[in-house]
Amino acid sequence: MSSGGVRVLIRRATLADVESIAAIEIRSFSNPWHPLTFSSLVSEGRAHVLVAEGPDAQVVGYAVVWWVLEQGELANLAVAEGLRGKGVGSALLDRALADAKANDVESLFLEVRFSNDPAIHLYRSRGFTQVAVRRDYYRSPREDARVLLKEL
Repeated sequence: MSSGGVRVLIRRATLADVESIAAIEIRSFSNPWHPLTFSSLVSEGRAHVLVAEGPDAQVVGYAVVWWVLEQGELANLAVAEGLRGKGVGSALLDRALADAKANDVESLFLEVRFSNDPAIHLYRSRGFTQVAVRRDYYRSPREDARVLLKEL
């Protein structure tokens, strides 16, 4: 897939990808998940972990989705700093949505910081709507979260 001049391949993550995923996570979030969390999710299959692989075979983004029966959650999505706004996040989100739907997920939730306008724009462009607010959901800095939902 070509994303604004960036060619990416979306695929399932392997344990070999965890170091790259964790590096993107640390640069993207003020309270990053621990690398062992990603290792556990990938190795135990408790989540659907996707990576975007650039033309040089480097991981340039990732998404974490899990579901139980017909309900799912997009738990995490991040793109390497230099490639944000170039369609990598869109490609990851589109694949996550397609995979969830293929597994009979009917609704997908997510939380996003109130101040994260680029992410909110992306999610709304894919049909997510705000259904709730979680007060003081984020730390460092403290901020409310929008709870978004997409019916698949």
